[in-house]
Amino acid sequence: MTRFRLRTPFLAAIAAALALSACTPADQAATVEEDPYLWLEEVDGERAMAWVREQNAATAERLEAHPEFASFKEQALAALDSQSRIPRVTQRGKYLYNFWRDEEHPRGIYRRATLAEFEKKDPVWETVLDVDVLSAEGDTQWVFKGMSCLPDEYRHCLAYLSPGGGDASVVREFDMATLDFVEGGFELPVAKSRVSWIDADTLYVGTDRGEGSMTDSGYPRIATVWKRGTPIEEAETVYEGDVESVSAGAGRYHDDEHPIDLVTEGLTFWKSRRFHRVDGELHKLELPETAVVEDAYRGRLIVSLKEDWARGDTTLTRGSVLIAAPEALYEAASGEVELLVEPTAEAVVEDVGVAGDAILVTMLENVRGKIYRYVPADGGWKRQAIGFPDNGALSVVSTDDKTGSFFAQYESFTTPPTLYHVAGPDWRPRAVKSQDATFDGSGYVVEQHFAVSADGTRVPYFQVARDGLELDGSNPTHIFSYGGFRASLTPSYSGSYEQLQGAYGKLWLGRGGVFVLANIRGGGEFGPDWHQAALLTNRHKAFEDFEAVAEDLIRRGVTAAGHLGIEGRSNGGLLVSATLARRPDLYGAVICGVPLTDMKRYHKLLAGASWMAEYGDPDDPEMWSYLETYSPYHNLKEGVDYPPVFFFTSTRDDRVHPGHARKLAARLLELGHEVWYYENVEGGHGGSSTNDQLAYRLALAYAHLWSQLG
Repeated sequence: MTRFRLRTPFLAAIAAALALSACTPADQAATVEEDPYLWLEEVDGERAMAWVREQNAATAERLEAHPEFASFKEQALAALDSQSRIPRVTQRGKYLYNFWRDEEHPRGIYRRATLAEFEKKDPVWETVLDVDVLSAEGDTQWVFKGMSCLPDEYRHCLAYLSPGGGDASVVREFDMATLDFVEGGFELPVAKSRVSWIDADTLYVGTDRGEGSMTDSGYPRIATVWKRGTPIEEAETVYEGDVESVSAGAGRYHDDEHPIDLVTEGLTFWKSRRFHRVDGELHKLELPETAVVEDAYRGRLIVSLKEDWARGDTTLTRGSVLIAAPEALYEAASGEVELLVEPTAEAVVEDVGVAGDAILVTMLENVRGKIYRYVPADGGWKRQAIGFPDNGALSVVSTDDKTGSFFAQYESFTTPPTLYHVAGPDWRPRAVKSQDATFDGSGYVVEQHFAVSADGTRVPYFQVARDGLELDGSNPTHIFSYGGFRASLTPSYSGSYEQLQGAYGKLWLGRGGVFVLANIRGGGEFGPDWHQAALLTNRHKAFEDFEAVAEDLIRRGVTAAGHLGIEGRSNGGLLVSATLARRPDLYGAVICGVPLTDMKRYHKLLAGASWMAEYGDPDDPEMWSYLETYSPYHNLKEGVDYPPVFFFTSTRDDRVHPGHARKLAARLLELGHEVWYYENVEGGHGGSSTNDQLAYRLALAYAHLWSQLG
């Protein structure tokens, strides 16, 4: 069984599309009086880019002068380029595939090896696609975004390549037998396309086909069937979504005996309408709109619930995982819906997938990872706990559809990542790759503490510090958090959202810093309730949770406001900029990455309209009256002492508009505050396209932190 996912666009690496664009002149005229920095939304505008270049130069001059800047960058790059880091593999037939960047391949190579070769100490990889060579052949600096393959013989594939690193990509057919692009094969121009194989000659496609083909959020609105050898304009339409929906698309769950075709319209970020497509006919599934279809198993759908579902005489609780044939979910159908997993207060489902004849369920138990294997037995299900180390993060990396074996990665704050292979008949994890330690974690202690938020909620956070930490309030401390979109933050070796393979350890912990990971509401660490507690008009609860963690660290004597730095990226950038405006007295430094900051206009910029189910609609006067209370861009005041801020973003971010970071930085500069701003000209929402770019940005960030907090 091969998974396809019509996942929410904010979290998907390859999603649907708008090229970067500024607001319209009419829109500007309507708001320019109240927004003096609207011109900074003109992504490639001459005036805006002159401002960006000026800020980049000032930041480089100041932060590159830090005495340890060169060391920061060198150590970060060494960790990012380390030959011992764990390859993130995908198993397709007899090969394991991996995308790899290092000093010799800054833009990366897509490569493969057999399992036997992979398990050698120094495996020999076969290059499938060299992105550096591809970039050198033309005038486009390509960024690899993935490869999707038809699971027949895994020969027919689609390569996704982004010019500049944004979500929008070209799609080109690739032949895994010849290791070359297919002449005259399937190909789509730059867009945020949604594509799924039906068979070797047929695709489901949603893409930008001009006026009327995209939603207000900038994602495909129309799902089509495209046959080989025909122009995309002649593709058969199978479904049209509403322009105000987030997106629409179709895909196939592949199984030799029980393929399932599913059409999905994302009504909002968190609600979807689904149809089972059989012989060209659509049958609506009577699932709760908030439910998520995780995968398919032997002709049945695996579904996770995000709200209680009353079905007949039974109420199935939110957070549960169910399994049912699509036909059992038709209107008025009364087929069997089977309960597979039910959560508890401490244990929630993080991920679900299929491996051969088993279903793998990754759980978070008090934010610590567990993996369970479920197989049919005696008319029900037998659950087997897989014996991984405790007190760390676990993720299923890849599965073998034929044998059911799988790879999983384990790591903790002080333990380097280890890749395990799990196979029958005993299903015991066997370590096959371990990353070399990039810093000595033996002298550090990891503790989990709980802060009490404003409404009395206990909020967990992890603290990583040297053994024997003195609680005298003098320790440089760095809090990282996110608090939105159901994303869970779990222990990782670097302590970084991007899991930078140990760079964090040397740049912060190894120099005497304390790291804190805050599991605030809005995330998914404790299931749907934890996320929903900070939605819409409860957004302030995420901010209060974060502030409670900061106050608890100060109360316990770990640090003091002048030694406390905070970091957040994307939605986390909104978090730290909002609490910067709310409680500037709590912090000594801020890192604000690819953020949302203008909550009055966020829905008008790029993919912003898709997030209104998370934040609310600013055009609704009642909702704006709430958003206005925390919108960072609208809450900075004269005469307030704000801590120094380091902003980073990308000109080519086509998900969160770089205007958010530009405008808040400009406003802080206007008020006379210390601001350091770095905008990479490429990199997309991740902010960087190569390890060297990422190492440079990390060095800037830690030079900023140590300058202010050390």
